Amino acid sequence: MRAIEISSFGPPDVLRLTDRPEPVPGAGELLIAVAASGVNRPDVLQRKGLYPPPAGASDLPGLEVAGTVASGDPQAMRVAGFAVGDRVCALVTGGGYAERCVAPIGQCLPVPEGLSDIEAASLPETFFTVWSNVFERGGLKAGETLLIQGGGSGIGVTAIQLARAAGATVIVTVGSDDKAAACIALGAHHAINHRTQDFVEESLRLTAGRGADVILDIVAGDYVGREVNCLAEDGRLVIIAVQGGKSASFDAARLMLRRLTITGSTLRARSVEFKSAIARELRSKVWGWLASGAVKPVVFGVFPAQQAAHAHALMESNRHIGKLVLSW
Repeated sequence: MRAIEISSFGPPDVLRLTDRPEPVPGAGELLIAVAASGVNRPDVLQRKGLYPPPAGASDLPGLEVAGTVASGDPQAMRVAGFAVGDRVCALVTGGGYAERCVAPIGQCLPVPEGLSDIEAASLPETFFTVWSNVFERGGLKAGETLLIQGGGSGIGVTAIQLARAAGATVIVTVGSDDKAAACIALGAHHAINHRTQDFVEESLRLTAGRGADVILDIVAGDYVGREVNCLAEDGRLVIIAVQGGKSASFDAARLMLRRLTITGSTLRARSVEFKSAIARELRSKVWGWLASGAVKPVVFGVFPAQQAAHAHALMESNRHIGKLVLSW
């Protein structure tokens, strides 16, 4: 099969088209004939040598795919209701940048009605991440306010739509007025340009001084102390990336007095059982929103797989809004 490998750690052009043996599905797994592969920030970090795959995972980058079932564990397929030829999308721990990819059956979902393979490939990584962190770890409820750092990112455009569909008020931070307009069009109630506005002052103003109930943070670093200052009482700060640095300081007295929670998680190394539970939640509570059009994939750019380096360069430029996808 054709695949995209990391020939050495470094800039985007270290991504190379190569030939690899097809993977063989084991117990509880499907082999997917991949039509499209999602591109995510962790792929960029892996390419730089900053995010090694978990033990036992493929060395090929790629955490989400869409395509058709080529083969798999027959008994597990019967139990899950999948058959050869079914269209699926899947979250994987690696190996997504290839024409064939093995995935645990529990992490596979049917392609929502009406969606293309390109659109389906843009779903798993951000939908699993947002559901796990915003709704399960962050406990966002209807009527609450969610502040999303990086509203134009793949995570951001997913969180905007899911939170809005769940009945929450959505505030985002972005780096340009164009991204602010795009986020408003997707359903955000308010957008703060962090280059020209202070997100603490603005989020407090927009909530009449109350603050946000949940903050989804992909920055960390010195943002954490500022975020503590704009959380509502009993507010929850959920950190899922550390683009601004791993160390932070904050007002611990404020945390105690307002009963705040600071938490966080990563998804890639979690167990198949954990990810399968998220998949079941998505299928029962979110996949209907996708089928009805209430929530939509946001694909900014599609690249032939052999141009994966161009996709990575675009991701690192931060000019995109939404997801980037490789087509096979």
